[in-house]
Amino acid sequence: MKASTELIETAPWGRTAQPAFLNAVARVETTLSADALLDVLKAAERRLGRAPSGLRWGPRIIDLDILIFGDAVVESPHLTIPHPRLIERDFVLRQVLDLAPDIRHPALKRPLSAFLR
Repeated sequence: MKASTELIETAPWGRTAQPAFLNAVARVETTLSADALLDVLKAAERRLGRAPSGLRWGPRIIDLDILIFGDAVVESPHLTIPHPRLIERDFVLRQVLDLAPDIRHPALKRPLSAFLR
């Protein structure tokens, strides 16, 4: 089973006057809760030099997101799973499907492949 995808370069999303983004998806197994995993990811971002800029969709050195967490649906002030823009971005869908071809959207109960444009 593949654990991660190749890096792909994409045009910036949101604020377009910035360098291209490098994107990859990793598949991990964890005993952590979704909230605890988010804490680990945010700590990793800080260790790698990401500082809060207050600028939504602005340039950043790294951005780690939880796209899907098993079949969990989470809506809290600091975490939404599945990622709220997952089905809007074909490049992300294709990378997720590369790792898990039969994966379904936990909230919409449809195969992720159904959302490809």
